[in-house]
Amino acid sequence: MSRILITSALPYINGIKHLGNLVGSQLPADLYARYMRQRGHEVMFICATDEHGTPAELAAAKTGEEVSTYCARMHDVQAELAKGFRLSFDHYGRSSSQRNHAITQHLANKLAENGFIEEVTEKQVYSNADGRFLPDRYIEGTCPNCGYDRARGDQCENCTKQLDPTDLIDPRSAVSGSTDLEVRETKHLYLKQTALKDEIDQWIDSQEGWPVLTTSIAKKWLHDGDGLQDRGITRDLKWGVPVTKGDAPWPGMEGKVFYVWFDAPIEYIAATAEWADANGKTDADWERWWRTDKGADDVRYVQFMGKDNVPFHTLSFPATLMGSREPWKKVDFIKSFNYLNYDGGQFSTSQGRGVFMDQALDILPADYWRWWLLSHAPESSDSEFTWENFQQSVNKDLADVLGNFVSRVTKFCRSKFTEAVPEGGAWGAQEEALIADLTSRIRAYEGHMEAMEVRKAAGELRAIWVAGNEYLQSAAPWSTFKTDPEQAAAQVRLALNLIRIYAVLSRPFIPDACDTLMAAMQTDDNSWPEDVAAALNTLPAGHAFTVPDVTFRKISDEEREEWESKFAGTRD
Repeated sequence: MSRILITSALPYINGIKHLGNLVGSQLPADLYARYMRQRGHEVMFICATDEHGTPAELAAAKTGEEVSTYCARMHDVQAELAKGFRLSFDHYGRSSSQRNHAITQHLANKLAENGFIEEVTEKQVYSNADGRFLPDRYIEGTCPNCGYDRARGDQCENCTKQLDPTDLIDPRSAVSGSTDLEVRETKHLYLKQTALKDEIDQWIDSQEGWPVLTTSIAKKWLHDGDGLQDRGITRDLKWGVPVTKGDAPWPGMEGKVFYVWFDAPIEYIAATAEWADANGKTDADWERWWRTDKGADDVRYVQFMGKDNVPFHTLSFPATLMGSREPWKKVDFIKSFNYLNYDGGQFSTSQGRGVFMDQALDILPADYWRWWLLSHAPESSDSEFTWENFQQSVNKDLADVLGNFVSRVTKFCRSKFTEAVPEGGAWGAQEEALIADLTSRIRAYEGHMEAMEVRKAAGELRAIWVAGNEYLQSAAPWSTFKTDPEQAAAQVRLALNLIRIYAVLSRPFIPDACDTLMAAMQTDDNSWPEDVAAALNTLPAGHAFTVPDVTFRKISDEEREEWESKFAGTRD
């Protein structure tokens, strides 16, 4: 058994997230966490709401709430939706927590002590119309690199190039749209990433097996153009972690807060400390996950995120930990994802285009969405959600393959035997061939899950379901029963045991359905099928079961057409 620390990119606080956000980090992280727990590993799965910065202030202003009140409310909303999608976090924290304040301030002070913080008087964009300095992401304009006309002042989301607001062509305020902008002087703290460039480069080179997407983005930021640059870590805002030196305000930085990109990744550490606080644990209990001098040297740390977050997690957050010169655990593997697009375009929070997490759960239970999103995860390239594809996947994979197998087996057994596993008969060549096929496929499934190859794992799982259906069709116990009831009993006994195996294997993908199947089989035996032949004898003759209700219902054409229209682009 090993210890595995899993973090998912933090969802921002300003509103409910769409399905593209969900599949870009939290959902595949949950898949991996669930699987690793099932295989007996000790898992710490951490996430939190990212609550600081201008977007939170503006969102709160729109609702007429204090920003702290707004963030507390939206944290509860997002936490409830996470539960609705069965995301199995050990702790779902808040970047506004006192733990994050303290650890962020501590790390900034350590960076300063070690010479990696510099005070810089810089010129920053001030909006006369808004009466405030504008954070980089609240200045929009045309990217000088690719020509994208909605590039932000910190980064172009189209080409991922790191930018400064003054690089933008025709800049405007993203708050008011005003072009009445001027440049004023202000003083800020900068993290001297350039001083750590070689150390970061060597660290990235030492990592084995990172996805091409992850390493290519990291190397691009390190070496392309002007390469890795020093980065401001403070902002002229009120909402955030105050800039302090020790227990007092940082001289010259009064009234400023740490930039959200700096404190948000630190919340991974802080949320683990929050977990300890919430569960009556000590500091030693969370430090064993994060401090290599306190036991974290044997932890495997895996991060999940969309590709837009990769630069901050491969460069800036590691730079923070390295520059502290303290023994913090750094990531071992970063699983990054491309974008999930929506029906010929992009999901849009502002335009309400696409399906959002709350709406999805109003339509269908979580398992329907979990299966489609994970089996179409945007790993090697962007992928696209269409209602037609969603309908086909649910109807064929979940209803026709898995659900139909369960229904046929349990109903046939009830009608020809009883609601108990039948006795009699013995396995023959067909059964031995099935066992060999299942053994091979389950080992392949395990390999894909351990390698975090999400789509390949889903494909192998579906093939395992198909194998059972093909066996059932070939063995045809309904025909065998007419001439050899005992042999039919052996076939049905195997198939009933296969339902339990399906429930165990499928749990990381569709946990609710698997709970239903286990309840129908009247067993809590979640043992992994290491030996398939032995696993197919787990439920003995005479073991009672019940016929479950429809495991997965089909989506009608009328429903699909209704949903296509409903989510085309206007959100209340």
